[in-house]
Amino acid sequence: MLLRISLQHGKNNLRTLRPLFLGIRSCWFSMSPEPSTHQPKPPKVQNLIGGSFVDSKASSYIDVINPATQEVVSQVPLTTNEEFKAAVSAAKQAFPSWRNTPITTRQRVMLKFQELIRKNMDKLAMNITTEQGKTLKDAHGDIFRGLEVVEHACGMATLQMGEYVPNVSNGVDTYSVREPLGVCAGICPFNFPAMIPLWVTCLSPFVILGLYMASLTTCISLILGDALL
Repeated sequence: MLLRISLQHGKNNLRTLRPLFLGIRSCWFSMSPEPSTHQPKPPKVQNLIGGSFVDSKASSYIDVINPATQEVVSQVPLTTNEEFKAAVSAAKQAFPSWRNTPITTRQRVMLKFQELIRKNMDKLAMNITTEQGKTLKDAHGDIFRGLEVVEHACGMATLQMGEYVPNVSNGVDTYSVREPLGVCAGICPFNFPAMIPLWVTCLSPFVILGLYMASLTTCISLILGDALL
């Protein structure tokens, strides 16, 4: 499943996390791309592209199975090439406005993101437990380690400053400037479904992110992505 987080200049509608995704009972996947036969019509997970959740046109899906009950609770699409290209295109279109957004404005986005994660820590941990099988204690630790990176990003207004060294040689001064490079993609493993996506997203808070989650742990990324919309 392909996720794309798009933060538009001056239009950050940060809010509480949607119950739709917090209510997902499990996201443990079988590796078979065949449609499920365990239940009649399991709900299909949407892609997050250009700041909106959209239905995939994929013909193959991966079953999301509750590891405790073996019940298929949803299906994740094997995203098509066209949908992938649409996500990259949306990221390219959003990049200039995000690049030109003042650092302090971007910093406030991270501060609000941190607040939402803290308020919903228990719900996020429960989602990780049901989709990946970690104990609640380990799931809380996963989120907390990611939250530390979000907090670090909140101080990026200072941390991303460049350097200036005068007179390194006769008549020569040197300086460095940190600039966003453009559209980037992050491929995240299944064993840290919250920590690694938060590393990828928040250690590079001045670029547009494409996020591809491991098929074993996808639902948590939907929740985090929804918090940034």
